[in-house]
Amino acid sequence: MHRQSILHSLDKYEAVYPSERTMTDRIRTLVTQHTDCFERTCLPGHITGSAWIVSHDLSQYLLTHHRKLDRWLQLGGHADGQHESYQVAIREAVEESGLTGFTLYKSENSIIPLDIDVHLIPTRGSEPAHEHHDIRYLLIAPANQVVKVSDESHDVRWFTREEFLRITGEMSLLRMLYKGEQILK
Repeated sequence: MHRQSILHSLDKYEAVYPSERTMTDRIRTLVTQHTDCFERTCLPGHITGSAWIVSHDLSQYLLTHHRKLDRWLQLGGHADGQHESYQVAIREAVEESGLTGFTLYKSENSIIPLDIDVHLIPTRGSEPAHEHHDIRYLLIAPANQVVKVSDESHDVRWFTREEFLRITGEMSLLRMLYKGEQILK
């Protein structure tokens, strides 16, 4: 079953963050009930992959000012049929930033998501409101590369912790910051 890998990732995540079982159960339900959960046409929602990107010296965080949603967010996007959500996160990080050579954080040589989140995407034009079941990974950026802004963004740039805290109070983003800090200290 092509969905086994994500279910296994959710099990590993829940072992690290047992208090988030409600969220892992929501994503498990989507995955087990919808064979097309990796396609953006899957409604009421579908799997997406995101990257919490930290600079090589661990002092800054890379965010995109999303063109459609008009706010600062982590880089990420639709699975579009890809069954490995960490590969989606890496692909989207490369496409949206122009950076290459990311290091994917692993815990004891095991790939475990940094965070998971289910959030509502509002109706836009003919696209109905739907949920993104987002699987998020910690990536460390390589040194000495220049960020490039893609067509999907108004801007992509690095923020210090203090700058980041000034631009958002969104719990979903703060959770990634705090979890990343705990892991990397």
